[in-house]
Amino acid sequence: MSSSPESCVKSIKNHFVDLPDPRTPINRRHLLADIIVISICAVLAGADGPAAIAAWAKTKRKWLEQHLELPNGIPSRDTVRRVLERLKPLAFQRCFSTWLQALLGDDTTRLLNIDGKTLRRSHDRKNKLGPLHLVSVWASERGLTLGQVATEQKSNEITAIPELLDVVDVKGAIVTIDAMGCQKAIAAKIIERGGDYVLPVKGNQGRLEEAVAKYFEDQLEDDFARVKASRFETEERRHGRLERRSYFQVDAPKSLAGYEEWAKLKTLGLTIRTREIDGKTTGEVQCYISSARRNIKQFARAVRGHWGIENTCHWSLDMTFHEDESRARERRVAENLAWLRRFALGLLKQHPDKKTSVAMKRRIAGWSTEFLAEVVFGVMS
Repeated sequence: MSSSPESCVKSIKNHFVDLPDPRTPINRRHLLADIIVISICAVLAGADGPAAIAAWAKTKRKWLEQHLELPNGIPSRDTVRRVLERLKPLAFQRCFSTWLQALLGDDTTRLLNIDGKTLRRSHDRKNKLGPLHLVSVWASERGLTLGQVATEQKSNEITAIPELLDVVDVKGAIVTIDAMGCQKAIAAKIIERGGDYVLPVKGNQGRLEEAVAKYFEDQLEDDFARVKASRFETEERRHGRLERRSYFQVDAPKSLAGYEEWAKLKTLGLTIRTREIDGKTTGEVQCYISSARRNIKQFARAVRGHWGIENTCHWSLDMTFHEDESRARERRVAENLAWLRRFALGLLKQHPDKKTSVAMKRRIAGWSTEFLAEVVFGVMS
């Protein structure tokens, strides 16, 4: 048996002590920390917006009264909405980061994937705003989102990523980003923050892509006989599909075009992925640059971790939390709700039951306050 729910709630609320309350002091009837804990629990239990959060809280009033102060009862829908409208997303996230650190403890797993996702139904035609696009940092080996920054368009990811790197501690981590993030300034920022990068090179870095591809073509002709190379292969059969992956890694030659322009560039990587489905074979080849030293299994983990973000994070947010159906229009409400969903997903993934799916865990959290306590407070009954 771990700590009691009461002590755990107190511990959780302590993480939000320094969060500025965005409401005016006049007629402030509900504690900010109470509203935040209610919102977390409600989103875990199936709520998708302020109205649902307030409705859930009313049905669980007796249970909430056991753990929260609630000086004036359950906050209304409008109160929840006002808080989510006014909370500064980055300040909100910083408080959660201390909670995440408490969850992680001295965890040394440091593989971080940065990727974007569009909330397709969050467009606001009245104010001529398109769908909200979020850039997040995903700790793939722990199933936790460590931070997010909102942009109005996918093309703005390039400016959002440096801001995100200021929010999340990447010291000692290997950071992966998709090809759009393969930028000299972003690579330099990761190094400045104490991390290493693994970046795919594509058309947005034409000269670099051509130079790396040509180097690998030359070395593959004699199977890397002239250079030190590391290689690793995997094969996986699933649902009638055979997938083979080959990974190659070499030290980056100083003669490579543009070598000096990339901060601490040390290695080049190559992945060859083939799939066989119903007798048809398709393939994909991708080149990478990295500031990390040659370590083929680490490189393979980094690449696989980034490939998996669609299945382990984005798919879960859409299928389990129905994020693509969210119609929150006000930008801060949409962004703060998105963060609550990502945090809730992380909490569900930390629960020790590995046989039950995330979707089923969320259903059970909606049915059982005992299970909800296990997820939120880490209390095992």
